[in-house]
Amino acid sequence: QVQLVESGGGLVQPGGSLRLSCTASGSIFRLYGMAWYRQAPGKRRDLVATITTGGSTNYADSVKGRFTISRDNAKNTVYLQMNSLKPDDTAVYYCVTLPAEFGSWGQGTQVTVSS
Repeated sequence: QVQLVESGGGLVQPGGSLRLSCTASGSIFRLYGMAWYRQAPGKRRDLVATITTGGSTNYADSVKGRFTISRDNAKNTVYLQMNSLKPDDTAVYYCVTLPAEFGSWGQGTQVTVSS
């Protein structure tokens, strides 16, 4: 089973940017579609973005035009570039292999957007 480790979270001011990384163990990372989810305190875990093995992407309406998901199969890593961050983006961000209901989840990385 693939093991995932997220990094890159932190505290950023509104309007700022962060890039999250999710690195997978094993050599079969390229065979998985990947996704980023997020969970704010007291709220459900929501889908943020997905990327297929072929590189096709989809985004939640709330992040379209601000976030970009990408992958580097040579580095076993999926990224989430987050620009124009808002306080509502504050959450723990998780990466997961797809389909998520059967997938491997990382431990999460905290993103806090606050002045």
